[in-house]
Amino acid sequence: MFHHIAFENILFLDIETVSQYASYNEMPENLRYLWDKKASYFRKEEQTSEELFSRAGIYAEFGKIICISMGVFDVKGALRKLRIKSFFGDDEHNLLVEFGQLLNGLSDRKSVMLCAHNGKEFDFPYIARRMLVNRVPLPYPLDVSGKKPWETNFIDTMELWRFGDHKHYISLELLTTILNIPNPKDEIDGSMVNELYWRKKEFDSIVAYCEKDVIAIAQLILRYKDEAPLKSEDIVRIKD
Repeated sequence: MFHHIAFENILFLDIETVSQYASYNEMPENLRYLWDKKASYFRKEEQTSEELFSRAGIYAEFGKIICISMGVFDVKGALRKLRIKSFFGDDEHNLLVEFGQLLNGLSDRKSVMLCAHNGKEFDFPYIARRMLVNRVPLPYPLDVSGKKPWETNFIDTMELWRFGDHKHYISLELLTTILNIPNPKDEIDGSMVNELYWRKKEFDSIVAYCEKDVIAIAQLILRYKDEAPLKSEDIVRIKD
C-alpha cells in the first residue's frame, strides 16, 4: 500500500475549527440569514438554527481555523523520529500565512504528500477555502486547480480504509481502536473544541488534542505499511 512513497515526504496534519462568532446572535444579520438557510437543510422540525449553531465550525463559510498541527518523519538510518509543530491562535490570517510559508519553504515541495483522516473531504478543502477568504496564496500542495483527483498530493487514511467503498465512513477513534493504536480521544473530543475556545480560550488543551490526532494518523500510516509503531520517545514536539 503506497510503498513507493518515502516517509520523509509525508506531512501529517490535523486542524481544529470553531464558529467565527461566539454565538448565533453575535453574527451579522446577513450572515445569520444565510446560516438559517444552511441549517434548514439538516435540521429536524423541532430544532432551530440557533440550536444548531454549535455545528457552524465545520463549515468553512461560517467557521475558522484556530489550530493546525503537523508532523513529519525525520529518518536517519535506523533512527526514526516524528517531529510535530503546531500553528494556533486567534489570528487565523497569521496562522494560515505561517503554515503556507512552511509548505512553500520545503526543499522539495512538489513531492510533499499531505496526509489526514478524512482530509480530502474536510481538512484540505477547509484550509484552502479559509486561505482564499483570508487572501493567503495557496501553497503548492493545496493548489489543485486543473488537477485530476489522482494528481493531487493527498493521502487520506479514511479513504485507504475504504478500499474503494465510497459509502463507508469510519472515525479516527474507531479505526485506531480496532487496529490497537492508542486512542487520541482520551480527554476531549471535537464537539468540545468550540466551547473550550469561546468560553475558556484553552489553547493548551486544544493544541494537545490536535497533536494527538496527528500522532494517531502517523501511526495509522505505519500500520498500513506494516511498520513498527512509534514509541513515546520517538515523538519530538517543536516549540517556537
